[in-house]
Amino acid sequence: MSRPTVSFEFFPPKNLEGSFRLWDCVQTLAPLDPAFVSVTYGAGGTTRTLTHEAVGTIHKTSGLTVAAHLTCVNATRAETLAIAEGYAQVGVTEIVALRGDPPKGAGGFTPHPEGFAGSVDLVAALAETGKFTIRVGAYPEKHPEAADQKADIDHLKRKIDAGASSAITQFFFQADTFFRFRDACAAAGITAPIIPGILPIENWAGARKFAAMCGTSIPQTLATAFDNATRDGNADLLATAVATQLCDNLLQGGVEHLHFYTLNRPELTRDVCHALGITPRNRLQEVA
Repeated sequence: MSRPTVSFEFFPPKNLEGSFRLWDCVQTLAPLDPAFVSVTYGAGGTTRTLTHEAVGTIHKTSGLTVAAHLTCVNATRAETLAIAEGYAQVGVTEIVALRGDPPKGAGGFTPHPEGFAGSVDLVAALAETGKFTIRVGAYPEKHPEAADQKADIDHLKRKIDAGASSAITQFFFQADTFFRFRDACAAAGITAPIIPGILPIENWAGARKFAAMCGTSIPQTLATAFDNATRDGNADLLATAVATQLCDNLLQGGVEHLHFYTLNRPELTRDVCHALGITPRNRLQEVA
């Protein structure tokens, strides 16, 4: 089996301490030779400026390919496309195009009167510029707002048809969840790569809360194991083992690219990659 490619997601810093943490994350994971790294937006576009600054800094100082998250919440079409143009001008030509989460307390997404109606329209407008490689989001267990998975997959197909070249999934905990989704996408005529999103569990309580928000199911055996490991002080060992096994199962099933949600805490993601044989030493050997 050939060495898989990987990518890493970061979020923008909100203060000086966060800036140091982000830079440490980049420095820790850059030697693993990621295909790209991405930088998120906050709910309601609340980190728009911070995201823009983080993307520019990583692009200029790290030598990594940076994919900037771009949403259409609380912004006009002109404002959103101006941000994209700013990225293009500094050489950032990869975008993760998302509708975006509404502001906290908003109760649901409402398009800006002069903005994009949703992610399909955003992708189409970005594609029309001819300047970007566009990735989109996908939900292997159905978006919480979708009527059913078929509707969700139909929406994903519209995004691909509008100009996206690949999709990155929300995280999940069982490889079969991804394989069923991948098969359903293929049956719907989606031929673009579907990249699995992996969440190494740094904090079990936080992961459970996150899973509940985005509709990710948690196997009871996993919940019991983490409850016991957290009580016994072995949560990090279990987290590494669980994420490594999930990734290995995905690779055995034909997956060629893994996308890690790092939460700006790189050590566990690095350890999982090392366990999979993705190390700086391997990279140097391949170059040689």
